[in-house]
Amino acid sequence: MRVLMISKALVAGTSQRKLEEIAKCPDVELTLVTPPYWHRDDGGKQVLERLYTEGYRMIVTPMAFNGKFHWHYYPKLGQIMREVQPDIVHIDEEPYNLATLQAMYLARKQQARALFFTWQNLYRQYPPPFRQIELYNYKHASLAIAGNRDASEVLRRKGYQGPVRIIPQFGFDTDIYKRSAPRQPRAANAPFTLGFIGRLKEEKGLPLMLEALTHLPGYCQVVFIGHGPMKSQLEAQAARLGISQRVIFKPGVPSDQVPAEMEKLDVFVLPSLSRPNWIEQFGRVLAESMSCETPVIGSSSGEIPYVIGDAGLIFKEGDALDLSANVQKLLESPELYTTLAQRGRQRVLENYTQGQIARQTYEAYLTMLQKQP
Repeated sequence: MRVLMISKALVAGTSQRKLEEIAKCPDVELTLVTPPYWHRDDGGKQVLERLYTEGYRMIVTPMAFNGKFHWHYYPKLGQIMREVQPDIVHIDEEPYNLATLQAMYLARKQQARALFFTWQNLYRQYPPPFRQIELYNYKHASLAIAGNRDASEVLRRKGYQGPVRIIPQFGFDTDIYKRSAPRQPRAANAPFTLGFIGRLKEEKGLPLMLEALTHLPGYCQVVFIGHGPMKSQLEAQAARLGISQRVIFKPGVPSDQVPAEMEKLDVFVLPSLSRPNWIEQFGRVLAESMSCETPVIGSSSGEIPYVIGDAGLIFKEGDALDLSANVQKLLESPELYTTLAQRGRQRVLENYTQGQIARQTYEAYLTMLQKQP
């Protein structure tokens, strides 16, 4: 089974572990096509990292309109396809992107079967030519992978009639995201830290953490790790509520330092708010925290309740009192705290490792070729 995967997301080295796991599957000959860098929408530049490269071939090729999410494509992709002669083309792009149209068209010329990936969990009608691109890809894809349940429903509502598999785009390396030492029992009235790691953005609902803090014992504190446009607003809110001394701001850290920060937290909170143009698609930081055996509390936005399952606590989005009540449960029950810490790690091991995601992806490939796992 010759598989050609096309992905700009795989310039990130930690995500390449999934490719090593796919390459271990029976009869898979895997080739990755990726650009030398990707211009991010925040103005930064993600340069290709080569961290996990065993078992598959990586072709680095120029990208036209790099950084243009809808318009980018690969000028040399036709030549690459003729060389690789794939049976399956895995297009790691949304169905309304030009790169997906290009790869889908070239896959048809090579008589290969193709799939696309989507995170889109809000129903949107696109203007020409994006709607026409989307419909072309719906018609000719042998399978679609949706990153969450809402995305699968959106595909159906927009007219896609083929098979769909719900598989997160990437898994987690539980050898990296793990606790370095057993957590020690918390002394009475020792600081209890509610934490958030990521971009400080409005849709993440971060003011709720400060409002909830006013309903919790004085030994509770909040730490925000990251940068973003909400920082000054959060600082002002903390001062207005009289809790500035209980709120800590830290700069963002490189991805390899995130596990160490996760295990310093007593609970990780993701208070995301649904917006007309955005709903939480997955919440990777939840799985990262669970893998580090730090209990999680998430809002009811989007995919969050499905990611957490029974391995954490859920509060009604936008409800600070409900958030504080869930924190209080952990304060009052060390047994519940320990149980959720253990369940979180186990849930990631059973559902979200790179190996698990690779196995599910391989089974999707077999479905496309009408073979049994």
